[in-house]
Amino acid sequence: MPLAPNYWSTLPLRKGVRILNRDARGLAALEKPVGTLSHPNKPGEEPRSLLTCPYDEKRECFHWPRETAPDGSVIREAGELFLMNRLDSATSGVLLVAADAELARVIRGQFAKRGVSKTYAAMVFGVPRTRRDVWEDRLSVKKKGGQIRGDTHGHIESKSEMRHLGTRAGQPAVSLIELQPSTGRSHQLRLHCQRHSLPIVGDATYGDFPRNKAYAKVTGVKRLLLHSFHTSVRYHWEGRDWEFEATSPLPPEFSIV
Repeated sequence: MPLAPNYWSTLPLRKGVRILNRDARGLAALEKPVGTLSHPNKPGEEPRSLLTCPYDEKRECFHWPRETAPDGSVIREAGELFLMNRLDSATSGVLLVAADAELARVIRGQFAKRGVSKTYAAMVFGVPRTRRDVWEDRLSVKKKGGQIRGDTHGHIESKSEMRHLGTRAGQPAVSLIELQPSTGRSHQLRLHCQRHSLPIVGDATYGDFPRNKAYAKVTGVKRLLLHSFHTSVRYHWEGRDWEFEATSPLPPEFSIV
């Protein structure tokens, strides 16, 4: 079914969420701010989510009814938006969404086949030993009381490529690194950084708590400094191959100058 002409301009986006890019097939990238949920996890969380409307957990899609003004004019047609991937509420940056159910199936297939390239930026305490590295660790992840917790002493394979971009000298030194995960495990990047003695600044679960507190006191920055910077995907649709990409600029907190 064709999208309503004003589909994208009338999405019920949460304040601060914006469209980074979209294509004519119905694939789009949204920029998620810190503190925004990828989707509601329980009733009442819709106002804190990417879209401020109900979410179908089984179909993994947001949905909203037709909305009209008192004079009968249409404000927004009924619609759906399918979530392709997730970010922790404390992580900012690129998220992919699709406006078509069949397209969503295709893109999810690319995620399953590791056909989606994702690049993150992280500010970490310390200095990497090498400019580039490949981190392969076996993780364990548990969910208890709605909270996810992991560690690096498990059996789940995980892999990320790390590139050191620069360091800001000081006590402690803080480095900017680029991370490209090959696998998509829960809390993977945060656990990898912890395992390799480069805890992410502001990580309240796996980080260095005394240094987090001291850094926040000096800089005023209290967020997790992990940002989904760039995402790209190639996919086959209606007899043709397409490529889609989106970039979310680094927030000012990631400066090493």
